[in-house]
Amino acid sequence: MLVLSRKVGEVIKIGNDIELTVVSVSGDQVKIGINAPKQVEIHRKEVFDQIYNENKAASVDISSVLNVFKKNK
Repeated sequence: MLVLSRKVGEVIKIGNDIELTVVSVSGDQVKIGINAPKQVEIHRKEVFDQIYNENKAASVDISSVLNVFKKNK
């Protein structure tokens, strides 16, 4: 993990297309602005994990349904 210190208004570049800007700092809360291409999905980690787990659970359900069809051949 790379750890950087930045002040309000300073920017971090990721690759050629993504910029993170420190918008404000208040106590232990940091607000970050993200500038990225529209095709790049951006989620908070907890939301990403929830989406991942729901997709994984849904794919398990689908594979069990497909197995039923395979058995009926």
